[in-house]
Amino acid sequence: MAGSRLWQTKTIEQSIADTDEPGHRLKRTLGPWDLTVFGVAVVIGAGVFTLAASTAGDRAGPAVIIAFIIAAIACGLAALCYAEFASSVPVAGSAYTYSYAVFGEFIAWIIGWDLVLEFSVAAGAVAKGWSLYLVEAAAQLGAKLHTTVVVAGVSVDWGALLLIAALTTVLAAGINLSAKVSAVITAIKVSVVLLVIVVGAFYITPSNYVPFVPPSQPAEAGVSGLDSTLFATVLGDVGAKYGWFGVLAGASIVFFAFIGFDIVATTAEETRNPQRDMPRGILGSLAIVTVLYIGTALVMTGMQKYTELATKVDPETGEPIRANLATAFTSLGVDWAASIIAFGALAGLTTVVLVLMLGQIRVSFAMSRDRLLPGGWSITGKRGTPVRLTVGIGILVAVLAGFLPIDRLEEMVNVGTLFAFVLVSIGVIVLRAKRPDLQRGFRAPGVPVLPIVAVLACLWLMVNLSVLTWLRFIGWMVLGLVVYFAYGFHKAKLGR
Repeated sequence: MAGSRLWQTKTIEQSIADTDEPGHRLKRTLGPWDLTVFGVAVVIGAGVFTLAASTAGDRAGPAVIIAFIIAAIACGLAALCYAEFASSVPVAGSAYTYSYAVFGEFIAWIIGWDLVLEFSVAAGAVAKGWSLYLVEAAAQLGAKLHTTVVVAGVSVDWGALLLIAALTTVLAAGINLSAKVSAVITAIKVSVVLLVIVVGAFYITPSNYVPFVPPSQPAEAGVSGLDSTLFATVLGDVGAKYGWFGVLAGASIVFFAFIGFDIVATTAEETRNPQRDMPRGILGSLAIVTVLYIGTALVMTGMQKYTELATKVDPETGEPIRANLATAFTSLGVDWAASIIAFGALAGLTTVVLVLMLGQIRVSFAMSRDRLLPGGWSITGKRGTPVRLTVGIGILVAVLAGFLPIDRLEEMVNVGTLFAFVLVSIGVIVLRAKRPDLQRGFRAPGVPVLPIVAVLACLWLMVNLSVLTWLRFIGWMVLGLVVYFAYGFHKAKLGR
């Protein structure tokens, strides 16, 4: 009996009926523009301001442009699958809710736990990046600022804590305020990115693109097999960088830059016309950011030789110094542009953290309503917002960002997100077979071929992540199984 419980599905009709449960109801206030803004708000951030430069210097060289294209294709295929699900199952929870309807409770829990890794840990990582840009922005104004202090022997990032406290307040105030704040700040950071592309184009030196795919280099001393990609390790090319292995590894890393379009799907329950607007928001936001990313990567690698963008070591502290978008402008003496980029990055990373936290809150809300997490967490207040859960997620992200050293975080988040994409893509095929009668506001083209290609593309990116990332991911999922069998399995509403 217990074994059958693991695969018990929650029908789509049940999920939709739960959206009207008194005291656990979200308000439908979002339109297509709000969804597109949320998507652009969360996607344009760490990728364009930090990852692009360091990935070019450490992994792919000028071919980081190809890495972005590969990642965008994989995301685009998965986005079509998300769009079909979001228009068919307009309920909070995104991939968690879809998995519950297709694969059953056990897989739903796995994917829900996986989304904690994607959203909460990513929010913590980006909040730390925001804190670093706060230091840089202060330096542009001539002030010397340190956002890290040591309290009782523990290093505390007060900059990240300040940001998360402010954003938690905004999120608790309601989805309308969150949408308005996102729209204003997103307009600012998109303007900064366009400025970077236009100004940077005047400083491009064509010779910097040669060689476009730098020749592969052997591992540096001290680099272990755990730091190499799984694919390269299997083939015996441990620790190699540049070359086509470097481009593929770079695609797996800059994939972090595209994370977020799937968060649009978590707001389906708060969308006025989800069948029409969810596909527009998901696909529209992904198209916009792909164009901006490729333009930025093209300009950045044309302005400065990729070798100058490689990560360096601070001779005083021994800490790695990663290149960012402002590095190329500073090296050419265009300091005024570097200053604008620093402040634009602050704005950009602010909305990334905001929407990542929003996504985590909505997934946890859906799991709480199903009683896989404590039911009291899904109680909504006067503004239609789960305030108690919002504060709890704020505290979780604050702990991650403020107190824990988070290295290799981009890869950790990537493997979790790719895993979610694989399940969603498979789910489209299964649901087409199980429920051909289901009304779909959007139908992904080329099923089952397109979802299968999406699965293969995501798996390809996954095997190009490091062995250490895989080991950490497996450890995280084992912890999730312990939590499920200790709590969720016994408390779930569907099982009882």
